[in-house]
Amino acid sequence: MESHVTEAYASRAEEYTSLLGSMDSVHPEDRDLVVRWAEGCDGTVVDAGCGPGHWTDHLAGLGIPAIGIDAVPWFIDHAVQRAPGRDFRLRPLEATGLATGTVAGVLAWYSLIHHEPGRVPEAIAEFGRIVRPGGALLVGFFDGPELEPFDHAVTTAYRWPVDQLAGVLADGGFTVTDVRHREDPGHRPHASISAVRR
Repeated sequence: MESHVTEAYASRAEEYTSLLGSMDSVHPEDRDLVVRWAEGCDGTVVDAGCGPGHWTDHLAGLGIPAIGIDAVPWFIDHAVQRAPGRDFRLRPLEATGLATGTVAGVLAWYSLIHHEPGRVPEAIAEFGRIVRPGGALLVGFFDGPELEPFDHAVTTAYRWPVDQLAGVLADGGFTVTDVRHREDPGHRPHASISAVRR
C-alpha cells in the first residue's frame, strides 16, 4: 500500500473504526459470503488489510485459523487490544512475511481499493505466493463499468470492472470461480470475486 494511503488511514483510524470497525456494520450478504468462503478453506486464512481486525476476530471465533495483516499501526494496536490472543501482524500486503504456499486462503475485503491500478498486481502476486495450490482468494471491491478513481471518504479509491480485475487475478496465478454483484440504494455498486490458486 502506498505511504499516502497508510498515512490517510492512520489519521482517521479511530473515526473509521467507530463507523465500520465491527461486524454490526457488515452487510448480511457479505457476512454470509465471507464466512461460507472461509469455512471452505482447509487451513489458515489471511485477512489481508484487516483494518481494526473485526473480520479476523470473527473468523477465528468460528474456529477458522486466521491471521490479520495491516500496514496501519493504529489498526493493529487496536485489534490486539480488542481481540487479545488473535494473530495480528503489522505488514504491507505486498510483503506479508509469510512463507510460500503456507496458507489456505487470502481475504482481501476492500483492501485493494486504494491501490493505484498498476500496483494491484504486486499485491496479487504476493497472495499467489503465500497461497498453496488449490487454495482460495476472495476479493471485495467497488464495481464500475470503467477502471476509474473516485473520491472516497478517506483517500482516493478505484472502481474496477469485474472482467478487468479478474484478468489481474488470472495473471497472478488464480482461476476465477465465482463473481457476485450487489447494489444497494444510495450506495456504490459492490462486487466480489472468488478464485482458486492454480
